[in-house]
Amino acid sequence: MQTISSSSDAMLAQLEATHLASAQLRSLGNARKQSLLHRIAAVAENEMDAILAANRLDLARMDPGDPKYDRLMLDTPRLKALAQSIRDVADLPDPSGSTLLERTLANGLRLRKISVPLGVVGIIYESRPNVTLDVTALCLRSGNAAVLRGGTDAFETNTVMVGLIQRVLEQEGLSKDCVALLPTDRDLVKTMLTATRYIDIIIPRGSESLIRFVREHSRVPVIETGAGVCHTYVQAEADLEKARDIVVNAKVSRPSVCNALDTIVVDAAVASLFLPMLCEPFEQWKVKVYADAPGFQILQQAGFSRLQQAEPEDFGREFLDYKCSVKIVENVDEALRHIGKHSSRHSEAIVSENKEVCLRFIETVDAAAVYTNASTRFTDGGMFGLGAEIGISTQKLHARGPFALEKLVTEKWIVEGEGQVRW
Repeated sequence: MQTISSSSDAMLAQLEATHLASAQLRSLGNARKQSLLHRIAAVAENEMDAILAANRLDLARMDPGDPKYDRLMLDTPRLKALAQSIRDVADLPDPSGSTLLERTLANGLRLRKISVPLGVVGIIYESRPNVTLDVTALCLRSGNAAVLRGGTDAFETNTVMVGLIQRVLEQEGLSKDCVALLPTDRDLVKTMLTATRYIDIIIPRGSESLIRFVREHSRVPVIETGAGVCHTYVQAEADLEKARDIVVNAKVSRPSVCNALDTIVVDAAVASLFLPMLCEPFEQWKVKVYADAPGFQILQQAGFSRLQQAEPEDFGREFLDYKCSVKIVENVDEALRHIGKHSSRHSEAIVSENKEVCLRFIETVDAAAVYTNASTRFTDGGMFGLGAEIGISTQKLHARGPFALEKLVTEKWIVEGEGQVRW
């Protein structure tokens, strides 16, 4: 892959090249886009050794105890799953080129509203090299060019991956600039965020601090994804065994991802029964619990060892690790107030056998995904049948929830006339 010089002028030149190359993708037919993705998937599998070798170089620079280590790590099963995900995206319907509305006005003008690619999609992300393949597949399938700015943690892996993608693009008669990997120099991020002539939308995917930085400094429109402060509320009428399984799964199945549980909210009426049920699995998985005063007392009496008194900042905190907080509440009203105050509006869950309480939770909680009697770990484009995703959007304009293929388009009006004028 051609190395991009670490200067603002060089970056702008690359962004201009990608902007120009995006015209090739807008005119690419459905069959060619599908063929392109299948070839990228095949190359990802055939060149697995090169990708894994680069990934080992990245992993060698990171402490295995770092919560981001699991996000950074690739292995053969994960790469095979990524290749299959690319094929799945290829087989999804093309979201661009659809007629959304058609009508003829009284003056004879014929109107059509069609879906079209966004243009150039900029992605800023951290130590998750799977994003490189996922985003590329989604952008190319929908006819968009992609500008990728990964983190330093995954630089070697991303460089090899993008080089392979660019090779496929050129073999298909397309410009390699349809997908560009930018330098990781932090000083150049603002150049990307202000490149309104060349980038149509920017999507940050990562920590809350990254998303806040992009939001505060970008002049390019931003769709926020990534940060998840997720609660599971165990209500007084919950099936406690079901609640235990849901809470444990939401916390330990993959704690470094944005849909993992961060805070357990428990009704006081069942807290002394429920919290001790978590001791054995949490000890097994070495989960550290930051509990409020009543929760601390219950868990201490139950003999739980990995326990600490919660501080105010432990609520509304995205742990991304084998850690969580516990909040005891008196009733549904207090639970809703606590979640409303601390939620990042990503994914929230209630466990209860009371259908009326569940309905109130659904109607009251303001989040992209709201669950009853299920783990928040399902908030994912693939799980929702949308294919791969760029991230989980927690805002309300354009896209909310899994930001997948269907949302990588906008609208264009086509107006056909026969000489009509308006005075």
